[in-house]
Amino acid sequence: MNGVVLYQSKYGATKKYAEWISEKTGFPVIETKKAKIGDIKKYDIIILGGGIYASGIAGISFLRKNIDILQEKKIIVFCVGASPYDETAFKEIVQHNMKDRLTDIPCFYCRGAWDMEAMNVVDRNLCKMLRKAVTKKQPDEYEVWEKALVAAGDDSCDWTDQKYIEPILDMLK
Repeated sequence: MNGVVLYQSKYGATKKYAEWISEKTGFPVIETKKAKIGDIKKYDIIILGGGIYASGIAGISFLRKNIDILQEKKIIVFCVGASPYDETAFKEIVQHNMKDRLTDIPCFYCRGAWDMEAMNVVDRNLCKMLRKAVTKKQPDEYEVWEKALVAAGDDSCDWTDQKYIEPILDMLK
């Protein structure tokens, strides 16, 4: 197999998944921001991973911009978020990000991590404001991601697990 793992990670969970996939496949790992299409088009398999931020998958723009060049390749996308898996929320993320010529590309969800101390000041303040808004609702009205946001609080949590990459690896068989 001739493949590459591209990733865009803000706080490290997506990078961890990319490295785990690399360990299992032998594929090199390249940060999406440093990827050059001239190098990437040499691979038959492209696995792209990105964190979820405001419903967007980080790094997906690389794929959108270069889909004409990569359309004959086997492409797999994985996204990483702090919330537990929720089918409805995941479908919304996929519909939002995997539009037009990306609709047939398989996409997987991997649960990430949460560390308020590691966040930059903007992200930390946005999360605090969001949590404050969520806590004004009745707890029985919380969506899955809202429950996770409130439960994590200011704690450091790491939900990364190699079990999440198994379906990705299965697609390579």
